[in-house]
Amino acid sequence: MPELPEVETVRRGLLPVMEGQQIAAAEVNRPDLRFPLPERMAERLTGQRVETLRRRSKYILADLSSGETLLIHLGMSGRMLISGTILGEFHHPHPVPQKHDHVVLTMEGGARITFNDARRFGAMDLMRTADWQAHKLLAGLGPEPLGNDFHETYLLQRLAGRLTPIKAALLDQTVVSGLGNIYVCEVLHRAGIAPDRLAGDLSSQQVSDLVPLIRTVLAEAIEAGGSSLRDYRQADGELGYFQHTFRVYDREGAPCTTCGTPIKRLVQSGRSSFYCPTCQR
Repeated sequence: MPELPEVETVRRGLLPVMEGQQIAAAEVNRPDLRFPLPERMAERLTGQRVETLRRRSKYILADLSSGETLLIHLGMSGRMLISGTILGEFHHPHPVPQKHDHVVLTMEGGARITFNDARRFGAMDLMRTADWQAHKLLAGLGPEPLGNDFHETYLLQRLAGRLTPIKAALLDQTVVSGLGNIYVCEVLHRAGIAPDRLAGDLSSQQVSDLVPLIRTVLAEAIEAGGSSLRDYRQADGELGYFQHTFRVYDREGAPCTTCGTPIKRLVQSGRSSFYCPTCQR
């Protein structure tokens, strides 16, 4: 599933063709994705201007001139693909419609934005912009890891006394939003902390060090366009390339980039954790 860097990369790719532009036509090709799509969705989107395109955790939010906000979640395989415009040095013509093109937005400038989702684990919804924070998918989310509300004092308070593994604690979206399996594995390797260490057993210094490391790893991943492992693509269809700099994730048996020890894998709550048994204690 795309994590914060992938979603932020897609948002930035959509900015030039969506923000400040009117949706000339909206086409909704099925009644549901992961959840039922909003009633009269095409009608409610057509003719509206996208005032602001922002991100909250792993969700893209498009604030519309109607006073509603379009929520977009990519799910496991969702893609927001742009055609009919020039991105960088390349012109992207409109492709032939595909089976899994579920929602298509044609913008006033001629660009077309297609939400394609083969597995249909993605989601779209419309809500009153004034009430966006109360939406069922957004209410209760923790602070943004790149925002001012995520800092050493906050994380120390949230992890104090927790008897869950640090890996699970950082994946808890009520603690910090947007982190997923890939980037938590990478952060913990840089921090020298084993994924099965109990969060409450970490020293104050270890917890404090996690904050800048989380920010650094996410910033590097965004700069690299995210990580392309299976279905993820940027909005222009290109792959991200942060996966080429993974230190531990998906590298079981490969040598640690720091000490050369073979990377190990353990399963925690049904997810694979990759770590170096020498560097991470």
